[in-house]
Amino acid sequence: MFTDMVGYTALSQRNEPLALELLEEHRRILRSIFPRFNGTEIKTIGDAFLVEFQSALEAAQCALEIQRTLAKRNPDVSSEHRIELRIGIHVGDVVHREGDVYGDGVNIASRIQPVAGIGGICISVDVERQIHNALEAGFEKLAPIELKNVEVPMDLFRIVLPWERTPEVRSEIRRGEDQKSEVRRSDVSPTRSKWVWTAAIVAALLLVVIAAWFLFGRYHAPSRSSVAAEAPAKSIAVLPFDNLSRDPDNAFFADGVQDEILTDLARIADLKVISRTSVMHYKSGIARNLREIGEQLGVAHVLEGSVQRSPNRVRVNAQLVDARTDRHLWAQTYDRDLVDVFAIQSEIAKTIADQLQAKLSPSEKSAIERPPTNDITAFDLYVRAKDLIVTAIASSTIGKAGWLKAIDLLNQAVARDPSFFQAYCSLEDAHDQLYQIGYDHTSARLALAEAAVEAASRLRPNAGETHLARARNIYHGYLDYDGALGELELARQTLPNDSRVFELTGYIQRRQQGRYEEGTRTLERAIDLDPRNVLVLRQIAAFNYHRLRRYADAKSAWDRLLAITPDDVIAKADRAQVDLDWKGDTRPLHQMIHAIRATNPAAAQSIADRWLPCALAERDAAAANNALMASGEHEIGLASENVLFSRPFVEGVIARMTKDDAKARSAFTAARADQEKIIQAQPNYGPPLCVLGLIDAGLGRKEEALREGRRAVELLPVQKDGAEGVVMIKYLAMIAAWIGDKDLACEQLAIAIRPPSNLSYGELKLMPLWDPLRGDPRFEKIVASLAPK
Repeated sequence: MFTDMVGYTALSQRNEPLALELLEEHRRILRSIFPRFNGTEIKTIGDAFLVEFQSALEAAQCALEIQRTLAKRNPDVSSEHRIELRIGIHVGDVVHREGDVYGDGVNIASRIQPVAGIGGICISVDVERQIHNALEAGFEKLAPIELKNVEVPMDLFRIVLPWERTPEVRSEIRRGEDQKSEVRRSDVSPTRSKWVWTAAIVAALLLVVIAAWFLFGRYHAPSRSSVAAEAPAKSIAVLPFDNLSRDPDNAFFADGVQDEILTDLARIADLKVISRTSVMHYKSGIARNLREIGEQLGVAHVLEGSVQRSPNRVRVNAQLVDARTDRHLWAQTYDRDLVDVFAIQSEIAKTIADQLQAKLSPSEKSAIERPPTNDITAFDLYVRAKDLIVTAIASSTIGKAGWLKAIDLLNQAVARDPSFFQAYCSLEDAHDQLYQIGYDHTSARLALAEAAVEAASRLRPNAGETHLARARNIYHGYLDYDGALGELELARQTLPNDSRVFELTGYIQRRQQGRYEEGTRTLERAIDLDPRNVLVLRQIAAFNYHRLRRYADAKSAWDRLLAITPDDVIAKADRAQVDLDWKGDTRPLHQMIHAIRATNPAAAQSIADRWLPCALAERDAAAANNALMASGEHEIGLASENVLFSRPFVEGVIARMTKDDAKARSAFTAARADQEKIIQAQPNYGPPLCVLGLIDAGLGRKEEALREGRRAVELLPVQKDGAEGVVMIKYLAMIAAWIGDKDLACEQLAIAIRPPSNLSYGELKLMPLWDPLRGDPRFEKIVASLAPK
């Protein structure tokens, strides 16, 4: 809290003894009030105080008492002897150093104080959220105000003091002495008031005319860009709760409280609830515009809150806001023993359901009322592990060590509470991810995942989370599509808002022959519940829309992703590559690669497998070699598929393109030795066999090449994997083209272009890999059939 005496500088210049006398009296009054509200005086700055409190409510109560005391004192003295203050309050992290405090919380409070006006109290929106229903006073929202050294305009509120005589007493911002912004009472003249009312009436009539014209004269359907207008009435996002505890480690606990409320609400079929991955983009400390958040997430309501934890107590503030109007619908402060935190979460979830008039079935009510655990320490371990898992899935940044750390935390949690059901489900997820990603693709790791599933099944065999865990396990471990989909259908019945159910269902469906379109619709449903999930947006853009040749939709998905992660150079390149595939136009990708290399040279390796196809399509051997150099020793891909090429193989392709047969043969010979080692390690995996087939084709080993290509198709048939099976057929066609069997090449190519297929007009028209078929009427007809209409 910052306080400041109004007019002190001017008074000290006119009458310094009186100014000093009032300054001392002012200090005595305030110092007698601070301790009553647990306020700690940090320092005085001339005629100002900087004070710290343990809660926003105590700070506001203290400010009210100060202004009440002065309001009683001032009428009995002359105007020159009055003590009038402006008070500003903000909540935020502060740093204590050498008896002083620093940080944004302090800086913003000092910027807010001048806006308060004479005898007023101005608070930030963060404070208002926490005290709205707890303070016996009204609140008046001010227009967003630009504060010095604060990047974005802030939403501020003025506390309407109980002793103010009329609602018309309001403050206007003006510049005062010392170039500070001050607030004065309105003194509108009768003439000006008349003009204001006349203008208002004319404006109202004009609005009626315009509204009638739009309604009756030229009505159009609502724009898809206005998400909030279309948001279901019973929709909500639970934003991350602020951690008001002095210990920053309690931020995990605050996240856990928020996530449990979100999980409880997500069980209610009558609601639309946004998933955790998307809401975590709005972590505390980031300025929040609730209207914009509602539009971005496609919801009508937002739940905000804060958590303050002490050794044995917890205070949880929560408030429900209509994101379409910024209207506060409900708020409550819960101050209880720490062990009651799970009861608080259940109460909040049930209250929100009631506020949104959502139907709550007996089974949903029972699930919401069941605490995750009765052990607070186990809960702390669990939420730390879950944070690691969510971060890993969303960004792929923590690597194997992060997954193992999450597993260690979860093992500690279940050791403390062997009945901790949710911890077992997260254990399965972590073990299966290690297995599926390839960090530990061993039977031992798969057995650990299965053990976690069995533990969860013993505790709650019919829970949606149990069915979801079992679906992940049998899909990742055994590629049992039908079995996994059966479990997911059971999971969906009790987890109607869990985007993970729809995401996994979509991934499985697109691997089943004939279900790619259905899988795309399912993934679109997942995005509806998790609209800022970068991983799913990337998947649907790079695979689903691309292989269905829905290129305009792919661009839109990349645009949505880049709005969330604008510095993602790979996404920028992928978005630009759409024009190469769609229209055979290399210019957007060429320009994007040039811009990325010019502004961020370190990113060259990241985009090497986008740079290389562009260079090959443009027949630029020098650029292709540079892209290959940038890739380092890593295998490189030429399309959105799981077929990877070694550096010698790509050198052979570049040599073929430039008609250097001797160099091509030498490169393919070196590539073959490397590829045989890969085949020996994975003898029953189709993609490496496709590469070996091309190498042998390049070396003139026709029979071996065809045998390897056909074996790849047998190992990964379309019937087994509808998406990647088509890729095997594509490479059999390419192998046939390289050995001169154009009949087989065109026959297989005609199959491989059927959607879903990653074969595009741009690839067939421009890439040198298909040069042996150029001029053949059948090939040219296939290329023409893919040309943009």
